[in-house]
Amino acid sequence: MTTPVSLDSREARSRLDELTVIDVRTPGEYAGGHLPGAINIPLDQLGRALPDIRDAASRGEVLVVCASGARSENACRTLAQNGVHVATLAGGTGAWVQQGHEIDRPRQSAGGRTWAMDRQVRLTAGSLVLLGLLLGLLVHPAFQLLSAGIAAGLVFSAVTNTCGMAAMLAKLPWNRPCGADLDASLARLRRS
Repeated sequence: MTTPVSLDSREARSRLDELTVIDVRTPGEYAGGHLPGAINIPLDQLGRALPDIRDAASRGEVLVVCASGARSENACRTLAQNGVHVATLAGGTGAWVQQGHEIDRPRQSAGGRTWAMDRQVRLTAGSLVLLGLLLGLLVHPAFQLLSAGIAAGLVFSAVTNTCGMAAMLAKLPWNRPCGADLDASLARLRRS
């Protein structure tokens, strides 16, 4: 198994023209802004893209990015387990933007922009906590267990650096690529 390497945003920026950049965020997040030239292959589609990523890695270095670095580290571990040498962008696109580097923003579709995954998680978790508290006050105290369950899930998420709620939200239609989008991304990856 190969060990993934971490590049900071300055080093990645200086080497951007020699890297194949794979963005593992949801299509909605990717459309909100991504590293120049990045190819969108959502984390849950990594298995389908593995042969093409392996081929790209054999031709040159591959940099995997996400919003904060957690999903890209997960992707790097998965790829390393399959013998694919890749690097991750430390701090993700958040660190990239914070350093003042440019991002590409494709034209918005008529449907508008999809929120970043962390924002979707905060909205969902907060709404469920409020719902549990309100139902606990107005209907039955047992509904407060909903709020306690969400709180426990958030603590578990922080301790393990995983997020089950994000994994579930990623399956919603606005966060999923249509087949043609993924096929187009894989075709770009083959050409890179």
